[in-house]
Amino acid sequence: MRLALRTDVSLVLRVPHTNRMINNRRELFLLQRTCASIAGLALLASCGSIPTATQQSTGWIKDEVADSYVFGYPLVLMSATRDAAIGTDPGQAPFNTLRHAQALPPIGATNPPQPSLDTLDSNGWLDLGDGPVILALPDSHGRYVDARVLDMWTNVVWSTGPQYGTGSAAAKGLHAQTIAFVAPGWKGELPKGAQGVEVPTRNAWISVRIQTSGTRDLSAVRKLQRAIRLEPLSVFLGDAQPAAMPPRGSASGVAGTTGTPAQQVAALDASGFFSRLADALPDNPPTPADPHALKFLADLGVTPGDPVKLPKAPDALSAGLAEGRDRVATPPTNLLSGNGWSWLGDAVGNYGPDYGLRAYAASTQLGIGTKDDEVRAVVTQDSDGNTLNGANRYVIHFPANQLPPVRGFWTITAYTKDGALSENAPARLAVGDRNGARRNRDGSLDVVVSYVRSRTGNWLPAPRSDMQLVLRLYAPKPQATDGSWQPPAVVRQ
Repeated sequence: MRLALRTDVSLVLRVPHTNRMINNRRELFLLQRTCASIAGLALLASCGSIPTATQQSTGWIKDEVADSYVFGYPLVLMSATRDAAIGTDPGQAPFNTLRHAQALPPIGATNPPQPSLDTLDSNGWLDLGDGPVILALPDSHGRYVDARVLDMWTNVVWSTGPQYGTGSAAAKGLHAQTIAFVAPGWKGELPKGAQGVEVPTRNAWISVRIQTSGTRDLSAVRKLQRAIRLEPLSVFLGDAQPAAMPPRGSASGVAGTTGTPAQQVAALDASGFFSRLADALPDNPPTPADPHALKFLADLGVTPGDPVKLPKAPDALSAGLAEGRDRVATPPTNLLSGNGWSWLGDAVGNYGPDYGLRAYAASTQLGIGTKDDEVRAVVTQDSDGNTLNGANRYVIHFPANQLPPVRGFWTITAYTKDGALSENAPARLAVGDRNGARRNRDGSLDVVVSYVRSRTGNWLPAPRSDMQLVLRLYAPKPQATDGSWQPPAVVRQ
């Protein structure tokens, strides 16, 4: 009995209180079990029987499954998204190449909710297992370009956002540049003038988004797309030809499932989820490194690269999985909010040990950049707390000194409540400062949101159903993410 007592105490003491992942219920459970052991020590010392496995509490299993689900969710979702995008079928591309969107709105099975109408996007997936991969961006000649690379835990390892300074820098667009993405510890010579960027995971998601004013200038955007190069170092230098894509099994994400990558992950049971996590971990170790998270996984029988051996406690596993899903979908306390809108703040894109925020951001805005790259504010209710519906007429009034603070540009788009573009809207349009939004005489600006066309203000067509609005700020200024600015309320007229 002394050995069991020491084990319980050590578990309580060696888990730091500062680790955000640790669930207080787990610590309380262990502490209560330790106290009970001390109180009954004299009685149990004379008892030679040992409690059966069915008599032992499985509360710790439920808690560690929930914690580990929140921890591993971004990696599992990114893996499913990668597998759905890699291939040679329409809408796919091999590793280390870009797939260029050619039309607005974007078309493809892996598109996330709330598709953007502001940019024509080029997406791809890096594989650094065989060496560096080179990205060469052309001069955009004054056009706004947003490029970023996310590791498999959704942390932004590089982006163009910080290059947009104050004043007129954003209006000058992006200058030509060459970036070399390398694996940790890689040694070698890079092309002259290339900036080396170390990526902590073997795979990474790259996105290049070019601002467009609609269908009338798509040809100019496509010309810029064709000037972008993404190639392995050997191909970039002319020493090799592009390699054929190796087989990767199912090209639809999670084998045996259908739907978007997010829907595929949501459909996984505990065994399926943790098997995906164990398979992805060897090539994509946690960032930041977290031995406590890996210890929890080991407790559950989840070891990187090995078949999972979960405890034989189906009820505890199911309860922990359900709690983990709920926590991923619950807005964290450090989400910014105001006038009914909500948006991610300073920590977005560089999450550190804030696993709750990281999982929530992945589930709601997969691929989001840092505070320097983009802000997406979402609202689903009007100023009276009623659900937005396009059958009504709403006004968003921006005072002259409270326009969205950006170094790039901003837009507002209306979607259905599920984040889709409405088929029955009169037009698929966004309203913003790059597509002719008109100001009032005093410098203020009104956006009128309704299914029915408005002859006043800046009309934003809306679905004739329950809906949500998304305000995008490209290259936002600091006040957009530090809480000192907030979007105005959506007022029903």
